[in-house]
Amino acid sequence: MRINSELWVKAFVRNCNGSGAAAFIVRRGDEHGGSVFVRINRLDGTSILYGPAAAGIADAVSDRFWSLKTSGDDNVIDELIARERSFDPDLWVVEVEDREGRHFLGDWLISE
Repeated sequence: MRINSELWVKAFVRNCNGSGAAAFIVRRGDEHGGSVFVRINRLDGTSILYGPAAAGIADAVSDRFWSLKTSGDDNVIDELIARERSFDPDLWVVEVEDREGRHFLGDWLISE
């Protein structure tokens, strides 16, 4: 059984904050099934965006997995998130501010 989106996001934010990075819920999605995007803001005008891994790559039934979506200028990331929101209004966006670019996704990251 997969943990609901809200609980996963809250635990992830707490883990990031406890590890010395500032993490925030930028956009709240559907409590139970909203997709979660993780944005790593390097605080230099660039960000890295991780999103749900493609179906079939991972066992998404029992756990959540992420893959790198893009990295670069903050404006490019903003546009990609806006496009994703137009397809999926239930999505979550978590922003982690970390100059080192740490993602805190651990084993949940399929590809970088």
